[in-house]
Amino acid sequence: MFRARFLTLTPRQRQVFELVVRGKQNKQIAHQLGATVRTIKAHRHDVMEKMEARSLAELLIAAERLSFLSAHAAPRSTPDEASTG
Repeated sequence: MFRARFLTLTPRQRQVFELVVRGKQNKQIAHQLGATVRTIKAHRHDVMEKMEARSLAELLIAAERLSFLSAHAAPRSTPDEASTG
């Protein structure tokens, strides 16, 4: 179900999806992708609609069920590792 919805996203919408579920704000996404905030808001709206998510929480659930967050997660340092480095 989520996979079929995800496959309807355009490549740009997939980029926005990835950045949104990583916690980026519209302004940050716009800067990273070289677009305007207004354009990102439109893409984000389309992503929410195509994924049938009524909230960011529902979008995160979809990302988790797609194994998107765990499959694309960057390694994080723990506070102990950060202080010893």
